[in-house]
Formats: sequence, C-alpha cells, structure tokens
Amino acid sequence: MTPGARAAAAIAVLEQVLAGRPAEVALTNWGRANRYAGSGDRAAVRDIVFDVLRCRRSCAALGGGASARALVLGWARARGQDGLFDGQGHAPAPPGPGEAGRRPEGAEALDCPDWLEPVMRESLGADFAAVMAAMQRRAPVFLRVNLARTTREAAVAALAEEGIGAAPHGLALSTLEVVEGARKVQSSRAYAEGMVELQDAASQAVVEMLPLSDGMTVLDLCAGGGGKTLAMAARARLRLFAHDAEARRMADLPARAARAGVAVGLTDKPEKTAPYDLVLTDVPCSGSGSWRRDPEGKWALTQVRLDALLALQAGIMDRAAGMVRRGGVLGYATCSMIAAENGAQVAAFLARHDGWRLAAERHFTPLEGGDGFYAAVLHRRD
Repeated sequence: MTPGARAAAAIAVLEQVLAGRPAEVALTNWGRANRYAGSGDRAAVRDIVFDVLRCRRSCAALGGGASARALVLGWARARGQDGLFDGQGHAPAPPGPGEAGRRPEGAEALDCPDWLEPVMRESLGADFAAVMAAMQRRAPVFLRVNLARTTREAAVAALAEEGIGAAPHGLALSTLEVVEGARKVQSSRAYAEGMVELQDAASQAVVEMLPLSDGMTVLDLCAGGGGKTLAMAARARLRLFAHDAEARRMADLPARAARAGVAVGLTDKPEKTAPYDLVLTDVPCSGSGSWRRDPEGKWALTQVRLDALLALQAGIMDRAAGMVRRGGVLGYATCSMIAAENGAQVAAFLARHDGWRLAAERHFTPLEGGDGFYAAVLHRRD
C-alpha cells in the first residue's frame, strides 16, 4: 500500500470508530476485509488511527472538521504530509475549499476536553501542559523481568538474540524499555518462557512500593488481567489470591502464572480466605494516566462517569479494609492523575476508618517515562 492508501484506510477505520465501534474491533474488521494488506500496512494504519485518537481535538482543528476524513487530514497537516491527499491511486481526494482548517489553541492544542482542563490543571499544577503534551505521543513499550527466574542482564541478552533491543529503566528494578523490535516481543523465546512480561514501568514501580516478604498471604482484589498479581509473585514466595468483579478478565492469568513459574489462586469469594497480610486494590478509575494507550477513554470520560468511579473506589477500599489483618497493609492504586481519585480518596478513607495510617504514597506522570499512576500504602495498626 502507498502512504496515501494507508491514510485512506485509516479514514475508513475511523469512520467505524466515530460510529461507536471500539478502535481495536474496527482495525480487526478492516484487516479481515483487506487481506492484501501486509503486516507493515496494518501496523501503519493502526499507528495513524491511534495517533489521531490521541490528538483528536487538534486534528479536528487542523483538518477543518470532526469527520474521519478531516481528522486524518489534520493528522497529515500536523506532520507536513498534506501531499498524502492527492487523489492518486487509492489516496484520499485533495482538500476542498471548506477544508482549510486552523491552528488549535489552548486546551484544544493539548487535546484536553474542556470540562477536564480545570480538573487536570488543579491535579497536575505546573506540569499540566508538559504532561498533556506527553499524552499526545505514543507510549514506550516496557517489559517486566521475572526476577524470580532470571536477571535483567540475562533477559536483555536473551531478547537481543532475537533482534529485540532493550535497556534498563530507572522507575523499577525489574523494568526494561524496548528500544528496538517491540513487535517481536510476544513471539520471542524470552516471553514464551516467562522471563519477561509486558507491563508499564510505573505499574511495576507501584508493586515495588508494597512491603512484600516470603510467607505472606496476599490478595489482589481488582486483579484484571493479573499484571500486578504476577509482579507481586515475582518479588516473594506468597500465598497469593486474585479476584476481579468481572472474572473473565482473569481468564489468561492461570496460563500466564504457569509460564512465569508461580502459583496464583483465583477466587470469587475473597472474604473466605481472609484475613490477609496485604490487600492490593488497583481500583477501576478514569484511566487518565494511560490515555496514550487508550485514547478513546479520554473522550468517553464524563463528570457523571467520574463521580460513579469515585463512589466505586471508596466502596472497594472499605471492603478491602475488612479483609486486612491487624498490623497488615492495604495498597491503593490507580492509573489516574486526577487528584479526586488519588490523595483525596485516601484522605477520605482515613477519615472514615480509625486505626489506619498512611505509610507511603507516590504520584507518577509520563514525564518520568511510564504511565500516570498513583499509589498509597496504608498500615492497619496492630
């Protein structure tokens, strides 16, 4: 496919997205309907689609409208590639008189929804503009080295044998940043043998904050796919349980645990195996720290949804508190940079519950390389 044809394909995919179809589903449908497209073409179309979704407001301004064609035209103009719209072969037709576009301004230029701008400004302070600009770019690819099985140096060497370049990253002791050959990771021997897992650097750093030691009984209450569950298992020999309100999210966890060489018990009734020495609550949140990876979430978030999440988070913390033994630990984490979901949520918990203290907390933003995260470690008095 020519670059122009790839732009046209991205327009077709984005038309489905604007009609309400998730981007991943729309991309899969396009790939199945266009078998002639090679892996390089599919990757290029995917990149355009996600670049546009990350920068939807600024692309709309530059492209002169909110249609799929206008968004891709704005994407091309931002990169000085207006020539892709030349109508040659399968390329999109040249811009018409009504497609002049304009320079984006203010929150629009930072691709921040208007209603969220004051929220993010208050939460991020002086870093607001720099963080929002970072969120307009693609996220790095990070790996977690399974330190229960190997070392970072050995993992780097094993990956290099298969043409994957990786280097240690400072956010966590287990972190590697992939600098070359990222698309080869999941087909590599190092991945198949459980030496490495795909996991954001800040997510790994959150787990490193938890005071884990051999023999502890631990619950990951909102396990999802189990990334933090496996990261905890790699740090110490634990009696480890995983739970999620939607059990289907954990479907791949047993196979991933077996690959990593660790044991994890899945439970639909975590209270039955309480009390725990440590409960991690990686709660559902706005996802504002991971908008580089899930840009659709930025545009789907509303105040009503945020309010519902705040109530859900508080309920999960209250439930978890009842399962922590005296002298135990409650870990609270979000992949959010919104203060109401983070420090304010922890402060409200401490106001509701006697006998707890804040032992540690940390805010992460993309300016440190990884996703935006918040983590707090709460100790229950003995």
